[in-house]
Amino acid sequence: MKQLSITLAAACTALSLSLSLSLCLPARAHGDAKPMHGGIVQTAADLQYELVPQPQGAALYVVDHGQPADATRLGGKLTVLNGTARSEAPLKPAGGNKLEATGITVGPGAKVVASVQGADGRTTSVRFTVR
Repeated sequence: MKQLSITLAAACTALSLSLSLSLCLPARAHGDAKPMHGGIVQTAADLQYELVPQPQGAALYVVDHGQPADATRLGGKLTVLNGTARSEAPLKPAGGNKLEATGITVGPGAKVVASVQGADGRTTSVRFTVR
């Protein structure tokens, strides 16, 4: 009887651990975050943001549940840290789901923070590391 109790307790513990681990798996609420423009994709505030370095600055594409978001009512700023050098540029709508920041350099190894302000006045911060 004691052996049965020990076996039952071990089985319950294993089942509990298995259930706990299955609840901790990462969620993929919006599918895979694959770059559509050759950039770096991050998800924040239920949206996907793709940072694409460009010769004269950077573009930021916004996607909502796999569909291009309307960026005409968005704005904000892009902050770039290239080593110890810091630069900032405003993010402005550039048609469709695209925002652009010009007059900055986004090189390999740069750390970038996009502060995107929505039409509702809320600001979302999205962090990128350029490789």
